[in-house]
Amino acid sequence: MNEEIVKLQPEKVWYYFKEILNIPRPSKKEGKIIAYLLQFGINHNLETIKDETGNILIRKAATKGMENRKSVVLQSHVDMVCEKNSETQHDFDNDPIEAYVEEGWVTANGTTLGADDGIGVATQLAILASGAIAHGPLECLFTIDEETGLTGAFGLRANLLQSDILINLDSEDEGQLFIGCAGGQDTLAWLPFTRIETSDKHSAFKLMISGLVGGHSGDDINKERGNANKLLNRFLWKFQDSLKLKINLFDGGNLRNAIARESLAIVIVPSEKAGDLKKEVAIFEKTLKAEYHASEPNLSFKINIADLPETVLDAKSQSVLLDTLYALPHGVIAMSQDIDNFVETSTNLASVKFEGEEIVVTTSQRSSVESKKEDIVSMVSSIFHLAGARFESSDGYPGWTPNPNSEIVDLTQNLYKKLFGNKPEVLAIHAGLECGLIGDKYPNMDMISFGPSLKGVHSPDERIEIKSVLKFWDLTLEVLKNIPAKT
Repeated sequence: MNEEIVKLQPEKVWYYFKEILNIPRPSKKEGKIIAYLLQFGINHNLETIKDETGNILIRKAATKGMENRKSVVLQSHVDMVCEKNSETQHDFDNDPIEAYVEEGWVTANGTTLGADDGIGVATQLAILASGAIAHGPLECLFTIDEETGLTGAFGLRANLLQSDILINLDSEDEGQLFIGCAGGQDTLAWLPFTRIETSDKHSAFKLMISGLVGGHSGDDINKERGNANKLLNRFLWKFQDSLKLKINLFDGGNLRNAIARESLAIVIVPSEKAGDLKKEVAIFEKTLKAEYHASEPNLSFKINIADLPETVLDAKSQSVLLDTLYALPHGVIAMSQDIDNFVETSTNLASVKFEGEEIVVTTSQRSSVESKKEDIVSMVSSIFHLAGARFESSDGYPGWTPNPNSEIVDLTQNLYKKLFGNKPEVLAIHAGLECGLIGDKYPNMDMISFGPSLKGVHSPDERIEIKSVLKFWDLTLEVLKNIPAKT
């Protein structure tokens, strides 16, 4: 299935992208791709370093006549988000990604594609392997665990890189140059619960919200997409009293930086209420389809008979869970006062999982204003506090403040217009980029981020536009060729 990809242009980029598709690389399990990169460096006689965190740095000398140019580090992350449709059989720890070409895009068979940021890795490898690309002193940094903790960027030493300029290859809209990003923080809570025995006079059902688009909790948070956790909880909260509904299990969402696409609950109702439950599910599905007719065309809310469980949550535990999930905000909290149509602050109700004797609720907050990030984290924490939950927030990561005097931004803008005949957009991004953390360690480094067009990232709908990869490649090479000399 992956073979047709190597026929695409630019050939070497797609060749290495195919190689990467065959290497499992979940976040925190990047050993196989790290081994591949180390062997790549040896095979090409390039200085290759693995740092204490697991990041890989490969250095390549300048091409003849360009030794006096400013040094550039190209940067991407090696891990990928591992999401799949519920009916898809795939082992992300061992199976290759099955990709195919469809109507001008490359996509995967029921799983995430890993173009975020596999296409950046492939581009770096194609440049490192080539003897015909003009560039000054070059470093290629491959960071680990960007998707679940930014571990690689956090652990990067402040004296490892030697470059003056960083080009991050982890953006997802061709024709846009990014010069700033939001900072972020995760807030997790552990809700204790108590179970009671189930009565034989009840019937059990599996309720499932599915078919949602999902997407990146930064890039896609403003697109009015449904959150499966919020929608399912809305139904359960509404009918817990009138249908005497009791919950055995609530399981929704997976990743902190993905909008929940699917959520399920195992519930029981008195047997005489079974017909009413089925009726209300059908009505609620119609309501949701009307509310999300544009953004969620494939939304589905289904009910199926389940085996009667031995236990369900007691009344207090269920009330605390449903009230907490209902109260937790999700989506855009504030728009920027400085940039038109730019999300400033948001929060994502990412996942709800039963683990042992606790229910783990994972949320993530983002903001380009540090004080507003602290505020939304406090808002979410206060809800968990009222619920009597144990909760904690991660250390978070800083935003990347735009530099209005950036030399690399001016150069890239001009070269883009020269190559393609129109001006690129220069923007900040609500998603997190490693530039913020790297900039903290290298405050004098001039930085920019750009990439080809990806859609549906962090979901099984992830796809990459083929023609945009060629433009991305041409722009990257043109920038490297025109990096100014050291002063």
